[in-house]
Amino acid sequence: MSTSNSETLKVKAMVTAMLPQNLSSFSIGIDDLVAKTFLLEFSDNIDIPANFGEVGAVCVENEHEQEMFLIKIQLTGLPKGTLTINCSSWAHPKSQNPVKRIFFTHKSYLPSQTPEGLKNRREMELEILRGDGRGELKTFDRIYDYDVYNDLGNPDESEQKKRPALGGKAHPYPRRCRTGRPLSVKDPSSEQRSSVFYVPRDEVFSKIKGENFTANEVVSVLHSLIPQIEALGDPDQSFQSFERINELFDENIQFPQHKPPGLFAVFRKALRFEAPELYKRDKHGWSRDEEFARQTVAGMNPFSIQLVKKWPLKSNLNPNIYGDPVSLITKELIEQEALNDKKLFMLDYHDLFLPYVNKVRELKGTTLYGSRTLFFLKEDGTLRSLAIELTQPPRNDEPQWRQVYTPRNCFWPLAKAHVLAYDSAYHELVAHWLRSHCCTEPYIIAANRQLSAMHPIYRLLCPHFRYTMEINSLARKGLINAGGIIETTFSAKKYSMEFSSAAYDKLWRFDMESLPADLIRRGMAFEDPNAKHGLQLTIPDYPYAKDGLDLWFIIKKWVTNYMSHYYPTVDLIESDKELQAWWTEVRTRGHEDKKDEPWWPVLKNQENLVQVMTTIIWVASAHHAAANFGQYMYGGYFPNHPTIARTDMPTEVMTDEKFDAETALLLCFPSKVQATTVMAVFEVLSNHSPDEEYLGKTKEPSWEEDLIINNAFEQFAQELMDFENIINKRNNDQTLRNRNGFHVIPYELLKPVSGPGVTGKVLLTITNPGGIEEQKGDGVEDFAW
Repeated sequence: MSTSNSETLKVKAMVTAMLPQNLSSFSIGIDDLVAKTFLLEFSDNIDIPANFGEVGAVCVENEHEQEMFLIKIQLTGLPKGTLTINCSSWAHPKSQNPVKRIFFTHKSYLPSQTPEGLKNRREMELEILRGDGRGELKTFDRIYDYDVYNDLGNPDESEQKKRPALGGKAHPYPRRCRTGRPLSVKDPSSEQRSSVFYVPRDEVFSKIKGENFTANEVVSVLHSLIPQIEALGDPDQSFQSFERINELFDENIQFPQHKPPGLFAVFRKALRFEAPELYKRDKHGWSRDEEFARQTVAGMNPFSIQLVKKWPLKSNLNPNIYGDPVSLITKELIEQEALNDKKLFMLDYHDLFLPYVNKVRELKGTTLYGSRTLFFLKEDGTLRSLAIELTQPPRNDEPQWRQVYTPRNCFWPLAKAHVLAYDSAYHELVAHWLRSHCCTEPYIIAANRQLSAMHPIYRLLCPHFRYTMEINSLARKGLINAGGIIETTFSAKKYSMEFSSAAYDKLWRFDMESLPADLIRRGMAFEDPNAKHGLQLTIPDYPYAKDGLDLWFIIKKWVTNYMSHYYPTVDLIESDKELQAWWTEVRTRGHEDKKDEPWWPVLKNQENLVQVMTTIIWVASAHHAAANFGQYMYGGYFPNHPTIARTDMPTEVMTDEKFDAETALLLCFPSKVQATTVMAVFEVLSNHSPDEEYLGKTKEPSWEEDLIINNAFEQFAQELMDFENIINKRNNDQTLRNRNGFHVIPYELLKPVSGPGVTGKVLLTITNPGGIEEQKGDGVEDFAW
């Protein structure tokens, strides 16, 4: 189209936005196409210079007194037809911040390929997102910056709520988003806590999701009401019998007599918990050894089971401090061929917990041991429990205490309860919080600081980061803080987050976060060029690993196709300054305490790039789904997976009293208040929102407009649909005893799609579930931690 400089194009602009209230007027002016004031949906005709060129971005200025949520902007009358820009973001009032919002078109550019007219805008936007590192951040800010976890304690409230900062040499940890709140008066190493936990504005939950969460939260809190009322005045009160525990799910629950019967009759259904699937299928399944063993490969925490590679079992801790390092579990307790034939497996919570045993034992209402639990792989592919070893290190003048329990021992059920409590702590603090939430936050912060919204990698990763920072801030607010839910309901209590830091220091490394590497490290898989995906599982019927490997390689194929399109040559990877700056910042600032480790991948070729991106997507979607959405299914009936062991083993101090196994278990299990609190939280966390987004279901606009990427995504989506059918077939296979059988729950935690509610089908939510309180706005949420 040929025109002189004086000629103009008649362009119609249509803006769709969510407003706090209706407006009676609007105007659109031109300043790189600036839309000034918004109605819910409005249009206006504007003139732009005919030689303006291709529109690459729209600047937005909000002159209204309140923020508004921009959905999309459409420009019609351009030489190449209608241009739609999906904004899905907030425009702050000009009075709060005079800097205009910029929204780029859907076309992706590497930095070196950016049109000249957009280069400055691209860099200016990143500078805004980085901020200047000063001052307390406001709710309308969009600044991404780093800080240590120094806001978990509250020393200004009481000395008992003082907690060490996590991050640094003493307690290595990933970094969180900086809030800039003032430092504590009594402890300058801590940040003051307030009712506001800043996250960048676009990370906040949506109104729809927030309302859905709030309703679920209210119902769950009601569920825990009656047992907690009964325990008023005695927060350590235990359940008197298993019948009383079962009444939590009984519609005919007997309410306290001193309460108005009419009122509770009305709320009778609302005041009971929904029975978890495990409980519905078999009320006594939790007590069976075969179910205890099965859940190590197909339960809430399938991330810990490992092959025993060396014998005898031996601790790596200092024997002068922690006692004899050689385990008491002898060859006589195991089948002779088990070790050589790769049939001996273990849950090893010995070295990780032992340094905390004596400290935790000084606290009221809890206890702790280092533990080892051994299993034998049977011919039918299931595991059989062999032995549990519990250890207490030397203390003062007392020697090391250790004892081994076997299924024939009358104390075996109690020993299992202890192991399950430690398994719960590892699952929640390491497999769930640390790996899929805490370690992910630095990727998000660095991506927003160093990768332009136009960058193809930002557009690939961004959906998987959805609301994670908001969820993490809510966890700091009420879950992992001093006196929060974790500290009051899990065995490590006030040392829970220190334990998480120790796990990060000793166990976490990025190159082991991919599923194949993790399985090989634990001895649960080995390389085999003749096997599917080049890996052979040590336990063929290991549902999490079997489904997970298929899913890993589906994701990897999609990422490979994506990277091949944008980085056809190696030099494009090495010369991508935004990409390299992002990865450098992830390592040196987000994971600063591990910045010098030699195992960090270097982004120098497509193979490295694909591995890094696949790992991040895997952790944020599939790993998180497997860790999160089975919590109520397996932990909703708390005897199956208690979160705390409150009493020492009776054999630690020998007495002449007759041992009553049921009474001992009820005293060891969580109290009424602890149990119902955790059940209510698990019920909320395991819930799927009606507006959940699933992997392979939502296509980014930039992908849709690129034929090659669009085709690659369609293939990805189809493979995920086929994968769901594969899972169904496996769950119907009667030879797979770990996922099929009488009373056995089929493994569906890696299914691509789920309906709303607590379904036990989970995967692939791009969104982490959650939300701890009602949120304003329109950006979608989930509280999952």
